[in-house]
Amino acid sequence: MAKFLKAGKVAVVVRGRYAGKKVVIVKPHDEGTKSHPFGHALVAGVERYPLKVTRNMGPKKVAKRTKVKPFIKVINYNHLLPTRYTLDVESFKSVVSTETFEEPSQREEAKKVIKKAFEERHQAGKNQWFFSKLSF
Repeated sequence: MAKFLKAGKVAVVVRGRYAGKKVVIVKPHDEGTKSHPFGHALVAGVERYPLKVTRNMGPKKVAKRTKVKPFIKVINYNHLLPTRYTLDVESFKSVVSTETFEEPSQREEAKKVIKKAFEERHQAGKNQWFFSKLSF
């Protein structure tokens, strides 16, 4: 079977705490690992999406409404719904690895880097679909 769950592919989580949230696959593990013996992926996603901004809002309000809250997680392939969209993950690919999940301080550092990358991407107006809330 062709491997289509590659790094950079955008997916939607369909189960668990982050159900309905959009994620981008950072590192796929098709065969699984010793700790997770099933096909899974290391993902970075948006826990809290940025809000709509209008022209007559002040810079302070705009700054507050354009914040993104990210999360990182190991997710089973069965709980991911892949989309046609892709996202460049080179800016934070080195930060997210299997070792990142062992230490809480490393997790927080990774989230900060991802938050910065996501906010820059949102400010530039790229990947608008990824930063919009999924309405269903």
